[in-house]
Amino acid sequence: MAMAVGGGESDEPMMDINTTPLIDVMLVLLIMFIITIPIQTHAVKLDLPVDQPNNTPPPVDPVKNKIVITPQGAILWNGETVDQVRLRQYLDISQTMNPIPELHLQPDPQARYELVDEVLAVTKQASVEKMGFVGNEAYYQAF
Repeated sequence: MAMAVGGGESDEPMMDINTTPLIDVMLVLLIMFIITIPIQTHAVKLDLPVDQPNNTPPPVDPVKNKIVITPQGAILWNGETVDQVRLRQYLDISQTMNPIPELHLQPDPQARYELVDEVLAVTKQASVEKMGFVGNEAYYQAF
């Protein structure tokens, strides 16, 4: 507390309290309180999905993946039937892996060429880097 002594005519000390620092501190504390209160009380309640263990193997093998085209017009990705959109998704996933897995394409000799051409177009659009044709010996027997 500050105490001022007046040098006037009377010999009594003049006592005044300087309240400016006290008011400054109180204003700073009030501003801090106002700023922190909304952050503490803000909450959003969400029902999050529960993680359940998935025992199915991933659709994209990190070593090699095989596409088979059947005479009935089905496209098989590692034994699972897929459409061209799902095939493109799997190809995109496989191209982001490190190292990039090999892609083996095995069209049946009786499969329609149009479907094989569409699958090749999908692999080209996905920028597949490591691709090979397997089962070519079946074509020697077909003709």
